This record gives sequence, C-alpha cells and structure tokens, in this order.
Amino acid sequence: VAESVVHTLLDLLSTTSADGSTSLQVAIFVRAIMEHYPDLRSSLLPKLLSSISDVTSNPVMCICLWIVGEYSETLESISEGFDSLLEEVGEPSFAVIKKDKDDAGDGAADAGEPRIVTKNVVLADGTYATQTIYNTQSKPAKGQMDNTPSLRKMIVGGDVFLGETLASSLTKLCLKAKKDPAANAVEWKSRTAKSLLVMCGIVKMAEVTIQAQRSATSDCVDRLTLCCRALLDPKQQSLIEPILLQQGKVQFAKYLANLKAKQQAQQESKQNQSHQQQQQQKQDDQPSTQADDLIHFRHLRAFAVEGGDVDLDDGADLARATGYNDAGSMLSNELSHIYPLSGFADPVYAEALVTVHDYDIVLEILVMNRTASTLSNLTVELSTMGDMKIVERPQSHTIGPMDQMTIRASIKVSSTETGHIFGTIVYTDMSTNEKHYINLNDIHMDIMDYIRPATCTDELFRSMWAEFEWENKVAISTSIPNLVDFLNHIVESTNMRCLTPHADQKDGSFLAANLYARSVFGEDALVNVSVEKKDDGKLAGYIRIRSKTQGIALSLGDRITAVQRGITSAK
Repeated sequence: VAESVVHTLLDLLSTTSADGSTSLQVAIFVRAIMEHYPDLRSSLLPKLLSSISDVTSNPVMCICLWIVGEYSETLESISEGFDSLLEEVGEPSFAVIKKDKDDAGDGAADAGEPRIVTKNVVLADGTYATQTIYNTQSKPAKGQMDNTPSLRKMIVGGDVFLGETLASSLTKLCLKAKKDPAANAVEWKSRTAKSLLVMCGIVKMAEVTIQAQRSATSDCVDRLTLCCRALLDPKQQSLIEPILLQQGKVQFAKYLANLKAKQQAQQESKQNQSHQQQQQQKQDDQPSTQADDLIHFRHLRAFAVEGGDVDLDDGADLARATGYNDAGSMLSNELSHIYPLSGFADPVYAEALVTVHDYDIVLEILVMNRTASTLSNLTVELSTMGDMKIVERPQSHTIGPMDQMTIRASIKVSSTETGHIFGTIVYTDMSTNEKHYINLNDIHMDIMDYIRPATCTDELFRSMWAEFEWENKVAISTSIPNLVDFLNHIVESTNMRCLTPHADQKDGSFLAANLYARSVFGEDALVNVSVEKKDDGKLAGYIRIRSKTQGIALSLGDRITAVQRGITSAK
C-alpha cells in the first residue's frame, strides 16, 4: 500500500500552489518513507529522478537532491542519479554576465518592435490615399523560448544553498562509487572532474551574481572547498567520508524518532485533557442542590418558633438555590475590570465596569450625583481610538440630589489592537441653569482580552514568518537571571504558546524559541525570542513580533515592553 501511495504522491512534486506547501509536504513525506522503508528505495528513486525536471520550488528541489545523494546505494542507481543531476544542471558556468543580459534584452526588444510601412494607394473612385501598415514579428511560444531545466534556472537565479546541496549530493555519489569494486575507475574519474567543474561554477555564481545571498557566499566557499578536498585528497577523504555518507542518515533518523515521540506526547496530552474534561463534565452534571431541599425564608416564619429552628444564614440558602457558589471568584474578576472615570472630589463620580465578549465591549457606567442639586440632561459622551465603533450611545438622564444610576453603552471591535475609550460628562445644574463638563479618564483596552494560545506546525510557522510584513523588534531588558524562567514569564504574560521544545534545566548560555497565538478575529501573532546570558549574568537579546496587521504587532510589543519593566516588582 505504501508503495502505491508514494508513487501517486510523487506526481504532486510539480504541483504549484499559492504558498508552495503541497509539493513541500509531499517531498517531506517521501523523505520519511525513504528512511522508514529501505525496500522501497530501489523503486522510488527512478520515479523521483524522472520527476525532478518538473519541480519548480527551490526547497522541494533541495529535498530531492538530498534524497538522491543519501539513498542511492547500488552502482546502477548511483550512476543513474549522477547522470540525471548533471543533465539537469548542465555545463558551467552558472553566472550571467551583465553584458550578455543586456545583449539578450536588446535582441528581444528588436525582435518584438513593430515595423511601420507607409505607401500611397489609388482608391476605387480614382483618388489617392496614404496607407500605413504595422508589421510585427510573432514572438516564440513560452515553451520554445526557454527550454532551460528547472535546476539550472534556480542555480543561475542565485540560489546558493541549492548549489551547496547539489555539490554535496554529487560528492556523496562519487565517494560511494569509489567504494564499489565493480565501478569503472576511468569513468568515475571523468565524473569526478565534471563534479569539480560544477562546484567551481557554483562558487563563481555566488561571487558575481547580484541575486545571490551575499551572507551565504562565504559558507558556500567553505563547504564546496570541503567537498573538493574530499574528492581530491585521499587523506582528507578518509576523515570526511564517514561524516558525509553515514552521519546524514543517522541524524535524520534521530530527528524522525524525536518527531514521533513529540507526536505521541501531544496525543497523550490530548487524551489526558479529554479525560479531565469528561471528569469535570461529570462533576458539573451532578446537582449542587436537590430539588426538594428546604429553603428557609426568615420573614415568612411564624414569630413563635423553637430555638433549634432559627437559621439566620439566608445567604447560604440563596446560594444553594441559585447555584451561585463561586461568588467570591466572580466578584474579584469583576472588580479587576472596574475603571474609575472621575475623582471623588468631582460633582459627579463615575466608574465603568468593562465586560469583553469577543467582538463586543459592554460598558456599565455607574454615575453618582454628589451635589445637593438636581442634574438634568446628564449625558456621557464617549469616543474611541483604534479599530472600535460605538454601537449604542448613552442617553440623557436626570439625576436627583445624592442619587445614582447605571448607564450602559455598547462598543463593537473589529480587529486585535490596543484601543482607548475616552469621553466627557455633560450636565446642566438645575439650581443655576449652568452647563458643566467633566473630562473622564481613559479606559485602556488590553490586547490580552483577544489573544488565545494556539498551535501550528514548524513549516506553517516559517511560511507565515516569511509572508507577514509587519515586524516589531523589542530589546530584552530584564532582571531575571535564568533563560527558562524568562521564557516562561513571557509565555504567561502574553498568553501565547511555545512551539519550541526545551528542557527545564536552567543551565546554558543561549535560548531561542518560537511563540504562537491566534486572536478571536482569526489573526495570527508570531513571536521569536532570542536571548543569551552575558558574562555578567544579565540576559540580552531581542524579541521579534510579526503579524499581518500593524496593530497587533505594535500592541503586542507594547505589552512585552511593559511586562519586562514590571518584572522586578512582580518577582
């Protein structure tokens, strides 16, 4: 079954999607199958070699080249793989000279430029007229215009890392062929020379091509120099050969084992969470009080009661009847969302209870008249800053002396970003008929009300990291001395989830981790933490935030900055 499935999936290596994830996932799956099922390698390698010419994604091409170099074991597969790769890459050089590009561009422009012909003609009535004709040469079809193989296009385009992978695969194939006693020594010496020429062409491309990654040029020179020494120097070959031919598969097998263990741990964690949720559901389903339990109402009792029947704990009876047993925790949660809008010395005292329901914010504003006069036309005029819109504005009211009332307002939220609600109380004093204004304190809406921890794969995280354009970079300034403690503090303070597995040991001098969260509006928030411990024991580094929108990147950066500054007092 696995063989038939993989053969079908190999046809999808050339699939072109919006993000290129389809062909990349297929290549990753085929690489894992090659490691887990050695019996399928002989049948899958020819199919893979025939599909390389249709691959259009650079990461997929890198994986295919690595598979050919690692799992070509027989002399026939080694020869076939080597010849296929050389045919795809072509002859060096791979560097495009600017003069050649200009000449090619001028030729194309001349070929496509229209030619104008003007002549005089005699019309049917005997009069003369001028006729202008535009002659354009048809351009060749796209397939006829460029028959360059995909691998050569990518290397000529400046992909240095792909060139390194190709050089490493060719080196592995040459070393494997030299170990086989049935190999033709003269033929493989010629192939070794061709490999060296390809490596020299790749290095030249990395040095002169503008599109090449300049930061990878030095690494390319070092790695290809190592490959050349492995092919030319017998002493260096004896040292490098075990690393190139054995350690690659060993490390990949360890990676697959760790990945499987991580998946099993996640599955067990989900099962444990499901079991806990079922147990909690069973506990919640149990009645907190029976339907036939007596509820004592003290005011309805007769005056003549026995001393043993007196029960003044009406609050407990009411809690039993309503099931409101968590009143203490709910009250503390409500108190944490109450914001004073005016001072006690103001004629009108106001405070707001803010309740966030994902897309809606409900304000319950308590207004207290602290004067001995009646206040008419009292209105709370609210305004918002950020991506918020007031749906229901407060109405005008009249409040008597020393009286109070609750005014409600509704605000609609459409995106995840830090917002501010500010406003003014306007009223008329009935005793003096004067109009007064009271400026209210701002209500700061925290981004943590909209952020929820989420999870995603490493490939999807890297894809979103490359796609998102808004980035906020925050320098680390903290008094926490331990790397793991600092990471846990950031995760808890930002309500995110750490995607990078790490040990709980507090030793080490460097830590890098990826954090991920999703807002209630479906927006993704990506965070990369890179921190190191200096010689003086202090932590230094940067926290980079990326998102598709500017608001969530700036708001999350402000949150992290505020959390860092409050670490000393919190600890």
